[in-house]
Amino acid sequence: MRFVEEIVVDEFLPTFRSLLAEALRERDLTQSEVAELLGISQSAVSKYAHGEVERNERLLENGRLAALIEELADGLASGEMTPVQALIETEVVVRELEQGGTLAALHEDAVPELAEYGGDFAVHDPDSNLREAEQTRSSVRRGLRLLENTSGFATLIPAVGSNLVEALSDATGIEDVAGVPGRILDVKGRATIPAEPEFGVSEHVAGVLLAARAGGANANAMVNIRYDDGVVDDLEAAGYTTVAFDAEADTETAIAAALDECPDADVLYQTGGMGIEPISYVIGPDASAVAEIVREIA
Repeated sequence: MRFVEEIVVDEFLPTFRSLLAEALRERDLTQSEVAELLGISQSAVSKYAHGEVERNERLLENGRLAALIEELADGLASGEMTPVQALIETEVVVRELEQGGTLAALHEDAVPELAEYGGDFAVHDPDSNLREAEQTRSSVRRGLRLLENTSGFATLIPAVGSNLVEALSDATGIEDVAGVPGRILDVKGRATIPAEPEFGVSEHVAGVLLAARAGGANANAMVNIRYDDGVVDDLEAAGYTTVAFDAEADTETAIAAALDECPDADVLYQTGGMGIEPISYVIGPDASAVAEIVREIA
């Protein structure tokens, strides 16, 4: 009796680690950096990168694995992907390969009796909440990098600060929305991001995003910037649709009314009220998309 997990350990893992170590070294990461990312020793990295570990030929020919290696190597080397996200993406591919893929075939070779059942031996869900959560945080991280490197973004940050948020596909509350803990502030003309994105940390902007989604907006992400006539004019000149809502009314009701009037709006804005700063809210499919809109007018 041999379990598919043994095939993963004996055949997939050495092949996977050696390919990834080699790809990361090709991207100019040091042996120490590769060891830290993969959670292995430097001597192991040396063996993997120099082909001293036997690789499974059938896995080497698998296009899905080859694509995964390139995706992970690019993401880890650039910092756009965390080791946790890399682990999740790899787990997904492993489970795919167990479901009628190369690992399933290798398992059947090791246990020929399995072939007669034609069954599905997968035990993990590729579409898990954990995977989507990590992808969402990674998306916010990419959007933040765009904003941070946008000359002029600091001038668009309102007095209350900005936040960039993105919601899970089935978000129902702020705990399902990732954003920046605290706020993005203008510090001496430079946008300052205090911490890595987390879920449930942006009550205000996350609440406005959820209200927009409840009102019918086809949007997963939002960033708030200052409001004035010039900002709205610049957004409209760039081809984006804007619509105003009443800042002093119930937020969800006011935004629903605005979206009923203009369902394709890219920007929601309010002109302020008693003790309420005027704010513009840029919405879009993901964090990078709304950051790109801000870049156009910064």
